[in-house]
Amino acid sequence: MLVEAVKILDHNRFFLEAITGVDWLAENKLEVVYDFYKYDELCRTVIRVMLPRENPHLPTITHIYAGANWHERETHDFFGIKFDGHPHLVPLLLPEDADFHPLLKDFTPCR
Repeated sequence: MLVEAVKILDHNRFFLEAITGVDWLAENKLEVVYDFYKYDELCRTVIRVMLPRENPHLPTITHIYAGANWHERETHDFFGIKFDGHPHLVPLLLPEDADFHPLLKDFTPCR
């Protein structure tokens, strides 16, 4: 359903502004927030998708919005969410051998 909704927004000339994650640790869920904006009508739309914290997956939207590439990679870096079908889901900001996701609420940095 996510991809279908995003296709509708693209067809209606919305721009992708951001993709980010939220960790709902107490609920054992992760949330992915997609922000879209239509400049000529000053209209903002948000899509929110809840996922289990254990092995979270969503389909990529890079085939609809090419700019989603880096947003999805950053969200994967920080929250560990996998975007199925992403053309190059490698770390964007973290080292390639990083085995941690620093924006998860149960993350403990090394000291």
